[in-house]
Amino acid sequence: MRRSAGIALPKGKLGVLTVGMGAVATTFMAGVDLVRRKKSLPIGSLTQMGTIRLGKRTEGRSPKIKDFVPLEKPENIVFGGWDIFPVSAYEAAKNAAVLSSEHLAEVKTFLSKIRPMKAAFDQNYVKKLSGTHVKKARNKYELALQIREDIKKFQKKTKVSRVIVIWCGSTEIFLKPHAVHDTPESFEAAMKENHPSIAPSMLYAWAAITSGVPFANGAPNLTVDIPAIVALAKQHGVPICGKDFKTGQTLMKTILAPGFKARLLGMDGWFSTNILGNRDGEVLDDPESFKTKEESKLGVLEYILQPKLYPDLYGKIHHKVRINYYPPRGDNKEGWDNIDIFGWLGYPMQIKVDFLCRDSILAAPIVLDLILFLDLAKRAGMRGIQEWLSFYFKSPMCAPELYPEHDLFIQSMKLKNTLRWMMGEDLITHLGQEYYD
Repeated sequence: MRRSAGIALPKGKLGVLTVGMGAVATTFMAGVDLVRRKKSLPIGSLTQMGTIRLGKRTEGRSPKIKDFVPLEKPENIVFGGWDIFPVSAYEAAKNAAVLSSEHLAEVKTFLSKIRPMKAAFDQNYVKKLSGTHVKKARNKYELALQIREDIKKFQKKTKVSRVIVIWCGSTEIFLKPHAVHDTPESFEAAMKENHPSIAPSMLYAWAAITSGVPFANGAPNLTVDIPAIVALAKQHGVPICGKDFKTGQTLMKTILAPGFKARLLGMDGWFSTNILGNRDGEVLDDPESFKTKEESKLGVLEYILQPKLYPDLYGKIHHKVRINYYPPRGDNKEGWDNIDIFGWLGYPMQIKVDFLCRDSILAAPIVLDLILFLDLAKRAGMRGIQEWLSFYFKSPMCAPELYPEHDLFIQSMKLKNTLRWMMGEDLITHLGQEYYD
């Protein structure tokens, strides 16, 4: 069992580089600034507000997670990143229209100092966007080397001791795994040949990992969940995780579906539709980008409900997902769900969910938790896929021979048990029989 002595303590500053400085990234940066100046609370952040039970219930040990494991403090985070537009993080936050005028005024000085580096961008992979602040190179390999140099320059300029790279950019077009993704060698050759199966997001992942920097994928892109990148992460001793931040409608599915399954209530269908008007909604208005998102959202119910194990209950589910770009809503997304279930003797029932959520407000604490947990994992010597961080993703990564765990409550238990294991504490099984022997 791992002991806390094996985890290096955080020293110096932690650099965070976001790929994309739009609504999610700037809301995250602004929130961290407000929290560390005691202007607001880090609501939604497990690392900052969550507790963890240790030992038996009778022991009464439930420290805050941030006091239990050696996490970096938000006060020691330094921000940077890339974007296809050259404006400061303040202008980007203002354009995103997520934060109130009062909050924008509070963070103006801080965000105005954060300016993006030029992005590696190709409109063939995000049809609805066209950028002006983009890198140029002869091939994708040279672009990846430029990103790697950006990371090095950021470290030198800011004097941070560690760096995390996290994808907060748009959804790319749907890509299937290709032979060029199989090995680090075939991947590198494909970059040099400008192969179409190498998307821009993969260049950031390759650059980060080969720099010894952990990488998290917040979009449903085929970025790090390919054999070449996983192999590189193991070679370089780098933890990786993804994909697609679990925020609105899918969050509700991973809360509700486990309850239906636990009670063995059957299901005929689940129809989901969304309206949103931010940059993400505009990008998803393109069918090829939507296909990537759809694949991420559709897998949730199949893995939770396990129709092969319960064919009478879930064998014929009609699962539909729709996303509609509707500019008046901006970042305030609305998700409608109609769920057709059936109970004893097959009698039908319905559940309606109308979730008026704020996409970036739900995503920002996920970004904070992921960068702090990835930094912890790196200092603990963990490498490759971090399945214990599935809690934060719509389409979580796992070992090839496994199926991904989507049940939010199992994911939460897996995460907390991993923290207990890292610190040499007993794992919690919730059996509790010892209280009655």
